Amino acid sequence: MKSLLSVLVALTITLFAPQLAMADGAGIFSANCAACHAGGGNLVNPERTLQQADLKSFLANYNSDHEGAIVTQVTNGAGPMPSFKDVLTPSEITEVASFVESMSSKGWS
Repeated sequence: MKSLLSVLVALTITLFAPQLAMADGAGIFSANCAACHAGGGNLVNPERTLQQADLKSFLANYNSDHEGAIVTQVTNGAGPMPSFKDVLTPSEITEVASFVESMSSKGWS
């Protein structure tokens, strides 16, 4: 019985963890990023949106590691974008990167 419970818990985590991370990523984005990047846009520099084509053109290594490139940008900042390494935990940065990548692949719709 104990092993069955362990299997059920592991299965539940495997099935629902991605959705929970997406929900957390959306909340983190809303609280920390949406002021400048609402709807995947960019109020500071309209040419550098969070649309996938723009991410491909201005994020180093985006083509080989989409989420990793976003994590690097959020962690370190660049130009007018501040670093969030002292604001968000590495886990939160990973969650928001996953959210941004998911939304950009959908065209932010």
